[in-house]
Amino acid sequence: MKRRQFLEGCGFGLAGMLTASTGVSSALATFSKKEIQADVVIFGGGLGGVAAALAALRAGKSVVMTEPTDWIGGQLTQQAVPPDEHPWIEMFGANASYLRMRKEIRQYYRDHYPLTASARLERNLNPGNGNVSRLCHEPRVALAVLTSMLAPYASSRKLLILLEHAPVAAEVQADKVQCVTVKDLRSGDQRTLLAPYFLDATEMGELLPLAGVEHVIGFEPRSETGERKAPENYQPENQQSFTCCFAADYLEGEDHTIDRPAEWNFWSQYKPALNPAWPGLMFGDATDPVSLQPRKFTFDPRDNGAGFFNYRKILDHKKHVEGAFSGSMTLINWPQNDYWLGNLIGVTPEEADTHIARAKQLSLCLLYWLQTEFPRPDGGTGFKGLRLRPDVVGTADGLAKHPYIRESRRIKAEFTVVESMVGTDARREKLGKQDVEAEKFADSVGVGSYRIDLHPSSGGDNYIDVSSLPFQIPLGALIPRRVENLLPACKNLGVTHITNGCYRLHPVEWGIGEAAGALAAHCIETKQTPREVRNSPAKLKSFQDRLVSQGFEIDWPKLSPR
Repeated sequence: MKRRQFLEGCGFGLAGMLTASTGVSSALATFSKKEIQADVVIFGGGLGGVAAALAALRAGKSVVMTEPTDWIGGQLTQQAVPPDEHPWIEMFGANASYLRMRKEIRQYYRDHYPLTASARLERNLNPGNGNVSRLCHEPRVALAVLTSMLAPYASSRKLLILLEHAPVAAEVQADKVQCVTVKDLRSGDQRTLLAPYFLDATEMGELLPLAGVEHVIGFEPRSETGERKAPENYQPENQQSFTCCFAADYLEGEDHTIDRPAEWNFWSQYKPALNPAWPGLMFGDATDPVSLQPRKFTFDPRDNGAGFFNYRKILDHKKHVEGAFSGSMTLINWPQNDYWLGNLIGVTPEEADTHIARAKQLSLCLLYWLQTEFPRPDGGTGFKGLRLRPDVVGTADGLAKHPYIRESRRIKAEFTVVESMVGTDARREKLGKQDVEAEKFADSVGVGSYRIDLHPSSGGDNYIDVSSLPFQIPLGALIPRRVENLLPACKNLGVTHITNGCYRLHPVEWGIGEAAGALAAHCIETKQTPREVRNSPAKLKSFQDRLVSQGFEIDWPKLSPR
């Protein structure tokens, strides 16, 4: 293939590329080059991809980033999932750039929303007042903040973002990726991207099979990982459920009932067949993730109501001046709209599309049930004032632009994190004592903390939700066993089906991506490979010192397990 140097550091104004699809097409229509070269090419504009781009750009490297939707931000924006974070997030346990993003989200509300005087003065403002996070907010606010963080680099022509583009082919020679072909998902046009380093920040590790990178999907066997809950045999088809989330607000006294969804007869009567057993019909009581006993489903969208409406509430109308909003708003990502009747990985595109369509029907049926049949606490039936908000998620059907993906393809890495390294009970069993910490990794490039939280899976497993210890992100988990210049920058690093459950959350994904971007930049500058950086104590320390100087956290103080 002929290599044509285009422009090291090509870019367009970011604001014009991150608006409506028509604006994206207009911007790209002037861009006719079929080959684009940069220092780092990143596939996927989710939190890992954005963090990776910021790290490489800070180091003066040129970046091309592709994204299959027309929004960057991944699970925080186009998947409509407020941040899942550990309890110390306001103080420590995340990189400085992630904490900056959180600070700027709060400032965005102060600058642009009609907050009450008291809400405006809250240091740790929680705009939605939801209890899943200390920072429940609207997806479009995160989109605006992430856009602003990248904007200077686009204006200086160091960054090019190709929205609505996805990788379709890769050329590999001598264990190095030479180039990747991407397709414009609207026009069908293709372009070739060339770089010294390629980062896979896609939601499902989509570059890995294209580049022939050894990887695993689904549930590894116990003989390979030593994990107690792992099956005897490898189960690639046994993958975590995904969810098509949506936003809804509540207007008392109004009727916003949607038309009865096409699959209502199926989903309204569906009884999950899981082990341990689900307590009844899909719409109703669910399984408690920890005890695996039936958990009462409570829902009341009215003021001072209890239950799941408050869980992921992203707008609390009482935090704004009177009359600004008629009601509060929530994001619906619950056990009752998790979809596990099929997978998106390891199947044909047609089969994946079928499962996404059915998952959307599941979510719409859940909404319809809440509007029409839910047994209200006051003895009535349904909350007709529950209103679907397509404008909040930026789609015509009211469902998030992209399914919320919990499990990706994962590289077969130089080092793989297993449960006995981070799980509280598994660690106690291994060490034979109660007071334990997660395993220390000498090659740490970040930190994270969350329970090992696996939702019901397509293989029929109910929740696996167990305590884990504040952990580190080992550099070895970011290095494929063979390919030299492709790095994972999302939840596709060297973890297992089980440990993925605590390495997949928002600040951890950000830390993985930022470390991958920094590593690529460091290797370009020093002419070292990632493997050389990890396997030389002196080179590793030099890289870790660089990370710390940039606000990375790579170790924890002594903390209690979650």
